[in-house]
Amino acid sequence: MADFSAFAGRPVPDWYAEPQFGIFIHWGIFSVPAFAPAGASITSLFETDYDRAFILGPYAEWYQNALRDETSPTAIRHKALYGDAPYDSFRQPFEEASRSFDANLWADLFQSAGAKYVVFVTKHHDGYCLWPTAVENPHKPGWHSERDFVGELAQAVRARGMRFGVYYSGGLDWTFRDSLIGNMGSMFAAVPTDEDYRAYALAQAKELIDRYKPSVLWNDIAWPSAEDLPDLFAYYYDAVPDGVINDRWLGITPLFEGLREPAACAAFNDRIKDSIQKNGVHFNGGSPPPHCDFRTVEYGSGAHLKGVKWESTRGLGLAFAYNTDEPTDNYMTGPQIAALFEEVRADGGNLLLNVGPRADGSIPQVQSNALLDFARITSA
Repeated sequence: MADFSAFAGRPVPDWYAEPQFGIFIHWGIFSVPAFAPAGASITSLFETDYDRAFILGPYAEWYQNALRDETSPTAIRHKALYGDAPYDSFRQPFEEASRSFDANLWADLFQSAGAKYVVFVTKHHDGYCLWPTAVENPHKPGWHSERDFVGELAQAVRARGMRFGVYYSGGLDWTFRDSLIGNMGSMFAAVPTDEDYRAYALAQAKELIDRYKPSVLWNDIAWPSAEDLPDLFAYYYDAVPDGVINDRWLGITPLFEGLREPAACAAFNDRIKDSIQKNGVHFNGGSPPPHCDFRTVEYGSGAHLKGVKWESTRGLGLAFAYNTDEPTDNYMTGPQIAALFEEVRADGGNLLLNVGPRADGSIPQVQSNALLDFARITSA
């Protein structure tokens, strides 16, 4: 068995160490209802309504979670438009709409925008996989696309000289554990820790590595058990010697299980609320994990991470996935992207900027225009 010491001193590969621009893509079943309350950013909600931030937040990709709270704006709107239809009812409309997906159109846009790498969400928290995985979900057999969207995009991106990476939601999978998440404590309490999920997530991560040889292995939220990580990282680096791994691999199983006790969860949340009051909201993972190639900062700056490679990620608007209710004014303009990129680059970071396509794969013009304007500014 490997341990984290095997990666001590591993240099960040040259291709990633150079400050650069990348594209993130959140697209899936949630792109059919395509809704979240768009009035407040997730960071401001953590300051004003911490306990319900993930229910009231602008992240349209969290639609299924907000739907669990019948008082949420999402659930109220869902009832009016779709009645008692479950979240799963959006699968068929997505699969029909996604027939129009054209990886080459996406890759052309990303190349024109000046992206050096592209990271695609292969499985978000709803557990639906965008590749025909051979790893069967024990709770939801067949919960994946028949079409290999991941493979098609990987081929198109690489054909244009960009690198391709995969995002995987290792910390949340609502097909295994579907408890309502409002805050950080209930989020970590929702990390599945049973052996069936631990085996499933590990097998899928290895399948993604084997099939697509991703230049970036971008995990989200956490991992069911840290015991699996040294071997997984070694497996990845063996397959992709110049690959990079992000920092969202918290694998403290006793913490996740302990937070399912209301008193422990309340105490955990009180500590976070106190930290927010004193230090503000930071989505940079706190202290560094045992191993990563770069730190991840969400809707914020990593300038304080001196001497450490970091990546700033955010949506063009307040959401990652497409949100039909997002006002045009919420979206960044070309000059704003250019200013942000210059700020991030000056401090040694990469900017991973997200696009949220519609269910049919089309990228809204307000997003594509901003990317092309950014390219014109930076190439002038």
